[in-house]
Amino acid sequence: MDAIAAARPAGSLRREGLMTLKLALPLVVGNVAQAAINTTDVVILGRYNVDALAAAALGVNLYWVFAVFCMGLVTAASPLIAAEYGRRPNSVRDVRRTVRQAIWASAAICVPAWAILWQAEAIYLALGQSPDLSAAAAGFVRIAMWGLFPFLVGLVLRYYVTALERPIWGVYIMAAGLAFNALACWALVFGELGLPELGLAGAGIANALAQAVLGLGGVAVVTGVRRFRRYRLFGNFWRPDWPRLRTIFAVGLPIACTYAMEITVFSAAVFLMGLIGRASLAAHSVAIQIAALAFMVPLSIGQAATVRAGIFHGRRDGAGLARVGKVALGLGLISAAISSALMVLIPEQLVGLFVRPITAEDAEVFRLAVAFLAVAALFQLVDSMQAVGAGLLRGIQDTRVPMVFAGLGYWAIGFLLSWFLAFHAGLDGVGVWLGLAGGLTAAAVLMCGRWLLRGRLGLVGNEA
Repeated sequence: MDAIAAARPAGSLRREGLMTLKLALPLVVGNVAQAAINTTDVVILGRYNVDALAAAALGVNLYWVFAVFCMGLVTAASPLIAAEYGRRPNSVRDVRRTVRQAIWASAAICVPAWAILWQAEAIYLALGQSPDLSAAAAGFVRIAMWGLFPFLVGLVLRYYVTALERPIWGVYIMAAGLAFNALACWALVFGELGLPELGLAGAGIANALAQAVLGLGGVAVVTGVRRFRRYRLFGNFWRPDWPRLRTIFAVGLPIACTYAMEITVFSAAVFLMGLIGRASLAAHSVAIQIAALAFMVPLSIGQAATVRAGIFHGRRDGAGLARVGKVALGLGLISAAISSALMVLIPEQLVGLFVRPITAEDAEVFRLAVAFLAVAALFQLVDSMQAVGAGLLRGIQDTRVPMVFAGLGYWAIGFLLSWFLAFHAGLDGVGVWLGLAGGLTAAAVLMCGRWLLRGRLGLVGNEA
């Protein structure tokens, strides 16, 4: 959609639905490709050996706690750019300021993240993981973590092209990164194409290099494509813009905390699985990868809703906001119903993509993963609603109260319920997943309730 079309009001729910789908579908492909980079590592290591798979599960989860927190910070770029685009479709300077300072923020947040991730082994040991598993997982983290900054740069540039309603370019970049990671991971893990067999370390190297491909691909697009080149994003890049940097942190830090509370509760679930047993840990890593891939659809709808709500927020158009909310929540519910049905109808086939029940150990992992997937099917619906509700609220730059909701839902309810059901109700790994479902339900009710009070009524702004 060009700038003139962006300025026209959507006349119906059908039109808004088409606009949201036009924006969301490329985001689905891009997000699935991003998630598939980690999934590819898990699939390849699952065929290498179970110990490497378990260590990768720990390594990926700790790394992504920090990656997702950093991602939340720079996510502020999306609603800020969209709101400016809604106010003035031909705006250049303010869009450029936001993108530049989001990259500055990326560099600033990486330094403490790297310092903490370097201590990964001590963190695992403090959380009660076995010494050999801790050492192996830490080795993966200390390699993969160097891909964090190029990942964030690529992400900012994806938000930029998406907020200008050209998300297809993000798909091209992600496809290149996914293909590169699959080939590099296979070659480095198993020692193919004349490369040494590096096992788990090879997966870490491939992951970091794939993120570099994503970052460089984003730079190539925004400097080479005429539609984006006119913004001159990297001109006078080193000139500070402290007011805009403060705005990025003011809007982005609550998003970062919200993302972090969600990812950390799932990471905490991984640690609980590690306490239950290696088979449960490996099975959890398989089931969570399947659930994460399914979640990419409602996540993308939420991201599209952020852009669409941001545009109407910039125009101060309450009726448009109401349409965005109805359409996005409806689409999220439909997508979740489809993924839940697949998890119920063909769980063995889905798990079989990751683990083959050949040995007795593999068979136990397979059995547990199928059981976990049955619970994952239940919480797909509520997980979708909380993702879309949070995306709508971000579009109107309402980020602080949702952060509180995340803490209540994910931790005060979700984690405590997981711990109780697993270790005191005797449900083991299934109890962990049931607790997660309870926390996601609470978050969904709070997020969507907040939107109904604000978005549907056309209330815009940062505070209640």
